[in-house]
Amino acid sequence: MEQYKQEFIEFMVESDVLKFGEFTLKSGRKSPFFMNAGAYGGEMKDVLTEVTVMDEEGEIVTLPADKLELGYRTSIIKTAGYIVLEAKLQLKEGNPEVIRETMKDLTIRRTTKQPLEYPSAGSTFKRPEGYFAGKLIMDSGLAGYQVGGAQVSEKHCGFVINAGGATARDVRTLMDNVRDIVYKKYGVTLEPEVKFLGDFEA
Repeated sequence: MEQYKQEFIEFMVESDVLKFGEFTLKSGRKSPFFMNAGAYGGEMKDVLTEVTVMDEEGEIVTLPADKLELGYRTSIIKTAGYIVLEAKLQLKEGNPEVIRETMKDLTIRRTTKQPLEYPSAGSTFKRPEGYFAGKLIMDSGLAGYQVGGAQVSEKHCGFVINAGGATARDVRTLMDNVRDIVYKKYGVTLEPEVKFLGDFEA
């Protein structure tokens, strides 16, 4: 974890604030507001009260949480292309020792079940209704499947990792192949949880 993030968590813990430590660990590689980040039974929408954004015309607007269309890995921030300038959270007090134990438990669960030792963009596909993306990929025999330097993690098939020298094209091609294989085997379409930016042909 980045040093600044760890220091902020410790500050919030010392301030007896319960929620932010959990959400800081959860938000990880994605914008917590853009994607409505969440894990282990909670989401950013549980604590977010309002955000100040800039739209594509450069206008600055403050939106309350009920206008953000917060859903599973989506929000109006994502669909409208807003840039988040400021966010307000409603937190609650808690016991510092309980918070630390919760954070320790979440960290252990993440490090033992997720391929954090490799570069990745985090969870690669959204959870299809009634299924788990990682299990569908694993049951399709794709654990360890590789295109160039991009690889389906053998530790957690819901992650595409950079096993060494992966290009954007490697990652995109692998994801497209995985989606095709899973659809042919189970009739389920996997939707990317990551957002694509830039040239994927190079």
